[in-house]
Amino acid sequence: MADGKMTMIQCVFKGERLYEVQGALEEIGAVGMTIWEVKGHGRQKGHIEHYRGLETRVNLLPKLMLEIVVAEEEVDRIVAALTEAARTGEIGDGKIFLLPVADTIRVRTGERGTAAI
Repeated sequence: MADGKMTMIQCVFKGERLYEVQGALEEIGAVGMTIWEVKGHGRQKGHIEHYRGLETRVNLLPKLMLEIVVAEEEVDRIVAALTEAARTGEIGDGKIFLLPVADTIRVRTGERGTAAI
């Protein structure tokens, strides 16, 4: 079983901020992230686009989702770095979710808990 508390941080953000987000995490020494291309919307529910005189509602906007599992004592530092790096000040900057992780197992070695992060 896990030897310390761990948290999965999920961060949904605008794809144009990818290099800033990666750079901020590397700068503070965070490693081991997964990034996916996703689509969705929040309160803005998309936007209207015009193409050749036609109006189209685009309600699923392209975003990126980053996941990283960290020891509990690293959460605030990583969330602060993500928030600063992903922020543009515009609607749709994204969200950060924090989820408890019961255990982590490194497949190659069998290590468990925070040693496997």
